[in-house]
Amino acid sequence: MIKRTFIVGILVLAAATLGFGQKSSGAKKADPTAPVKAAFEKLMDGIREVDAAKVLDAYEKSDRILIFNNNGSATIGWENIKSNTESSYPKIKNVTLDITGLRIEMLSKTSAYVTCKWKQTQEYDGSPESASGRMTLVYRLIGKDWKIVHRHTSPDNPPTTRPVFPSEREPK
Repeated sequence: MIKRTFIVGILVLAAATLGFGQKSSGAKKADPTAPVKAAFEKLMDGIREVDAAKVLDAYEKSDRILIFNNNGSATIGWENIKSNTESSYPKIKNVTLDITGLRIEMLSKTSAYVTCKWKQTQEYDGSPESASGRMTLVYRLIGKDWKIVHRHTSPDNPPTTRPVFPSEREPK
């Protein structure tokens, strides 16, 4: 009887020791994508609010930054991004921006990418505009801030005049 009590006591002590320091099953782990999502949301807010400073703050200030634009062109370097944004934003009003299919993937502790579909309407220089497409943003942790180091956007419905390999066309 004493031997059985002793064994039960050892098992109870072992179970308590193994469980000590472990988080309860109800505790949540910190989401490593949360800071990247916050940086992305700040960018989206800047676009919706037509706030050039907030939008520009989302990007790394580097000559190496590269943007593949929705129209097929490329913008290279911080100064070009800044110039384009500062010249176009005073002409933009009444922006709506819908994001769907948001996905954030951590590549390391200091790099991540974000993908989504977007649909935007706005007035540009008094004329209504609308566009939609897909976007990939590559983020890097610079100091304490997540900054965009590359952006690639593509339209949902590219012009039929744009060359596409036959193997990439949708089947009829």
